[in-house]
Amino acid sequence: MKYGIYFAYWTKEWSADYRYYIDKAAALGFDILEISCAALQSTYTDDAQLIALRDYAKAKGVTLTAGYGPTKRQDLSSGDPETYRNATAFFRETLRKLQLMDIHLLGGGLYSYWPVDFSRPVDKPGAWKRSVRGMKEIAKIAEDRGVVLGMEVLNRYEGYLLNTCEEALEYVDAVDSPNVKIMLDTFHMNIEEDNIGAAIRRAGPQLCHLHLGEQNRRVPGKGSLPWAEIGRALRDIDYRGAAVMEPFVMSGGTIGSQIKVWRDLVPGCSEADLDRDAQGALGFVKHVFGI
Repeated sequence: MKYGIYFAYWTKEWSADYRYYIDKAAALGFDILEISCAALQSTYTDDAQLIALRDYAKAKGVTLTAGYGPTKRQDLSSGDPETYRNATAFFRETLRKLQLMDIHLLGGGLYSYWPVDFSRPVDKPGAWKRSVRGMKEIAKIAEDRGVVLGMEVLNRYEGYLLNTCEEALEYVDAVDSPNVKIMLDTFHMNIEEDNIGAAIRRAGPQLCHLHLGEQNRRVPGKGSLPWAEIGRALRDIDYRGAAVMEPFVMSGGTIGSQIKVWRDLVPGCSEADLDRDAQGALGFVKHVFGI
C-alpha cells in the first residue's frame, strides 16, 4: 500500500504551487501527493504546465492523485439542463487533463456538488437517479482516459446522496462501470458508520481509495479513532490502494471557511509543526496498519 497526503494540509486556498508540496511530500517520506482539480481551472491551465508538473513529480518519485468537490455549476445530479451540460463538459476536460498528467485516480463527491447548500430543497431520489444517469456517461470517458473515479462517502453535514458505504455500494452497482468505485474517509465514517472496520470490509474490492483523518480533522494518532481496527479491516480485504491523509487544521482562507475550521487545531500552526505531525503520523499508520 502507498501512503500519501493532501496538499491542503499546509494551505488555506485550493490553488497552490504544487511543486513545493511535491518536494515536501518526498522529503517527509510520502509516496503520494493528492492535488485538487480546482487548480487545474486556475493555476495550471495549459497542457505545457500540466506536463511539466507531471514530469516534476516523476523526477521526485512522487505519485499524484486528484480530489475534487464539483461546484453547483458542475453538478451531475442537477435537474437543470444547462448545469448538466456544464458538469459533463467539466468532467470531459478534467479527465483529459488527468490522463495527460498520468493521474489515474480522481476522488471526491463527484456524484453531486460540494459544499451542499441545504437551504435548497433536497430531492434525494431524483438527484440519485439523475446522478447515476450522468455518472454512466462520465464513466465511459474515464474508462477511455484510464482514470478510476472514487465516489467519496460524505457525512450528512456535507452531502446527502452518499452518507454510508452501503449507499455507495448501491450507487456503484447502479452505474456498473469498472472505473467507478468507492472512496471512504475515516473522518466521515466516524460520523455515519455503525462500525468503521465493518464498513471497510463491506466495501471490499470496490474500495479504490482511502482518506485518513482523525475525528477532530487532525493527522492520524492525534485523536481517538480505532486505527488498529482500521488496519485489521484493510488487511482483511487485502487493500492495495492508496491511503492518503487529509487533515484540515488551519482556520482562515477559503479552505478553512468551507471545511468549517474555526480555530487552529495545532497551536501556532507553524510549517515545522505541521511537518513534524505529518511525518509522525506516517510512521504511526505504517506501524499500526502493517501494510
